Amino acid sequence: MEGALLRLRPKLMTVSTVVAGLLPIFWSNRVGSEVIRPLATPVLGGMLSSLAHVLNRHTHHFLVLRERELRRGQQFAIQTVSTETIS
Repeated sequence: MEGALLRLRPKLMTVSTVVAGLLPIFWSNRVGSEVIRPLATPVLGGMLSSLAHVLNRHTHHFLVLRERELRRGQQFAIQTVSTETIS
């Protein structure tokens, strides 16, 4: 959980800054906007898709790793109890 939180806040700050900086380009009709808009579109799409990736995949990976950790802890506890009862 701590790792997810440490990764999530900087990612959200970065994405929100980039989106806030690029959205005015899409609403602009000034000279040069027809050149800049196609350049900014992949950057904005990449930032939003990377945010979705981080929110979905990293959460999934943390859950899988935590589940493995809990299983190993239970196996260790079972082995410890069984060796104590034998001796």
